[in-house]
Amino acid sequence: MRVSVSVGSAYYDGENWDEVVAYVRAADRLGVDTVWSAEAWGMESVASLGYLAAVTDRIKLGTGIMQISSRTPAMTALTAMSLAQISGDRFLLGLGVSGPQVVEGLHGAAFAKPLGRLREYIDIVRMGVSGQRMVYDGEHYVLPRPGGEGKALRSSIPPKPGLPIYLATLGPKSLELTGEVADGWLGTSFIPEHADVLLDPIRAGAARAGRSIDDVDIQINAQVAISDDVDRLIERARPGMAFTLGGMGSATTNFYNAAYSRAGYGDIAAEVQRLWVEGDKAAAAAAVPDELVLSAYLIGDEGMVRDRLRAYAAAGVDCLRLAPQGRTSADQIEHLEMAVDLISSTG
Repeated sequence: MRVSVSVGSAYYDGENWDEVVAYVRAADRLGVDTVWSAEAWGMESVASLGYLAAVTDRIKLGTGIMQISSRTPAMTALTAMSLAQISGDRFLLGLGVSGPQVVEGLHGAAFAKPLGRLREYIDIVRMGVSGQRMVYDGEHYVLPRPGGEGKALRSSIPPKPGLPIYLATLGPKSLELTGEVADGWLGTSFIPEHADVLLDPIRAGAARAGRSIDDVDIQINAQVAISDDVDRLIERARPGMAFTLGGMGSATTNFYNAAYSRAGYGDIAAEVQRLWVEGDKAAAAAAVPDELVLSAYLIGDEGMVRDRLRAYAAAGVDCLRLAPQGRTSADQIEHLEMAVDLISSTG
């Protein structure tokens, strides 16, 4: 399996930017596949990649992800071509719909019908990066704007028709769309033993488009930690899983919770979410069972983690996306070196 890294988060404010740069440059030297830059309501995903393009040589640069409600599809096409141009065609465009709390709260846009909007958005982006005039008549997007003075335009940036598009999706229908139109999937909430819950819809969408799931690069978010004190690792991981099940979305719309529920953890997911929404985060974390932590994360002693890596590979994962682990850039780089060596040496 290949290795990618993710930087940024909903809460990232850019304060330790020099350390992020050191980490990504180390990833570049180590042969890491891609650096994915996140956004939500913190530092956005594009500016950092422009900077990183100038201080790296080989690593690919991906938005992980751009929220479609925060930019028009035409602007996303222009941004994608611009980043591809300045990076020597190392740019990957990662897109996602985000969730209603961010879309409606931060951007003041409607979250309704996200799947239809995502499909139309991709159509226009593909049109733009291929050098076509952007003319579109959809339910959600109409270009040029009817009744105005606008005209159909094409970008003056050299076309990038093969620019890869990755989707961060979790619902069954959106996973089908991923298989149908995307070059890659930025997956989360993944348990290898229940991989078909997430991968079967991708297969179905790919088949409908005359493709195979092998045409979709499957990149999965992963946490790697090795210690003989497995109980300590589990305790450290519980709050993160509780946040995923309880806090990643509203009480009624949490795509991560729904994905784990479809994998057979519905009762647990509902209880953890209930406790989290009621404000008892400690109880929510305590309600996360060991089994779920060990199934969803790559943690344990070295033998346990190697076994999990083999399970991910057998399930069809092409690349693992790792977040920085450690307080300083030196700690994070040391962890990344360990993880790269471990993953590359596990057959």
